[in-house]
Amino acid sequence: MAELSQAEQKRLVGSYAVDRLVEEGLIFSGMKIGLGTGSTAMPAVERLAHHLREGKLKDIKAVSTSFQTSIACEGLGIPVYSMNAGVIGGQLDLAIDGADEISPENHLIKGGGAALLLEKIVAYSARQFVVVADSSKDVAHLGTGFALPVEIIAEARCGLVRQLEALGASCTLREGVRKAGPVVTDNGNLILDLLWKAPVDAAAMEDKIKALVGVVEVGFFTKNKPRCYIARSDGSVTVR
Repeated sequence: MAELSQAEQKRLVGSYAVDRLVEEGLIFSGMKIGLGTGSTAMPAVERLAHHLREGKLKDIKAVSTSFQTSIACEGLGIPVYSMNAGVIGGQLDLAIDGADEISPENHLIKGGGAALLLEKIVAYSARQFVVVADSSKDVAHLGTGFALPVEIIAEARCGLVRQLEALGASCTLREGVRKAGPVVTDNGNLILDLLWKAPVDAAAMEDKIKALVGVVEVGFFTKNKPRCYIARSDGSVTVR
């Protein structure tokens, strides 16, 4: 049997996780669900829409983590609300999203698509948090492979670079693709990408970076540990 490509793993795990969550009753009619951003979260969003079309689910109230996901939900017929909407009330039953890296402790790096602020608001407001990923995202440690995104206020950039370098990180201002100048987030902020030469304590570093004046959000996710569904190249899915 041929090994699954990364793209095939993403489609597999998104559908698999949603199907299992529906079977277990963790995704249910009338629920409030957070829907994430990116190439692995999108197959899960599409599978949720499939269950709605089939009549297995109804009256789903979704909160999106990005313009990308909101636009996709419009096309799929999934109603999207603000976290502040009366029917949401600032709390979700479940959130499902992808990740850029997952450690053995189920700590995450997220924000490769520059949507980390809304992703964290949604993830940390959910009673249960689920992550879907392909096998390349399952790593031994965080901080040295995929760059950690930090969303910052533009006026604080120089000072924050100095303070983050004092924490041992190299800092790069994220530049736009097919755009002159830096990436500007959905919230009008900039992104610094951080790398360390040696692994770091993600939980401790999340707190240290978040405490710096001018930091809006940091891409370490350690406070609401998820259930992780990780696709493998042999077609299996690990649940951790």
